[in-house]
Amino acid sequence: MSFLIYFALLLIIPIWAQMRVKSTYNKYAKVENSTGKTGAEVAREILDRNGLYNVAVEPVRGRLSDHYDPRSKVVRLSEENYYGHSIAGSAVAAHEVGHAIQDKESYAPLRFRHALVPVANLGSNFAYLLIIAGAIFYSANLLLIGIIFMAAAVLFQLVTLPVEFNASSRAMDQIVSTGMIRNNEERQARKVLNAAALTYVAAALVAVLELLRFILMFVGMNNDD
Repeated sequence: MSFLIYFALLLIIPIWAQMRVKSTYNKYAKVENSTGKTGAEVAREILDRNGLYNVAVEPVRGRLSDHYDPRSKVVRLSEENYYGHSIAGSAVAAHEVGHAIQDKESYAPLRFRHALVPVANLGSNFAYLLIIAGAIFYSANLLLIGIIFMAAAVLFQLVTLPVEFNASSRAMDQIVSTGMIRNNEERQARKVLNAAALTYVAAALVAVLELLRFILMFVGMNNDD
């Protein structure tokens, strides 16, 4: 029974987080900001205020596909946020610019996360294969290697948390200090950013739970020996 509850939690936690961010975003995507600025204008103004004239702002297809590309130095906003005037769009645009500011300032967790990308990709691709092989052949060595690979991917998830929280904090500071949002709009924008952060928290929690499960499996296998 506990095994079923565990797997139910692994499914429910990320689904709940995704539903929360979508419902919050959908709600405030319908609420126009009082300044009438588009997400593109919000992003451009914050970038310029921080001396990031070299960072472009471009529309990209897809819903909630917004991101900052550190290699191309481009803030890409979903078309809805790029052209729209909503509270949600302003908050998301400011958040992505927050990553550009982190990049400019060589924010340590962001640099560390970038360095982890190749290792995390290897961990994501091979960890489960090695763990399954270790379980099938009852090999503690294969299982341990798989756990090490998985630990790298989990570390990436954990490092992502301060990066995202810091970007949201920077976003709120920027849009409040510049007057891009006013009065109760601050609370609404914060709700959008907090809901988005839940997806990263959920992903990290699930990753840690899985890692702990396989560590316990490894310990049990060694005890049997």
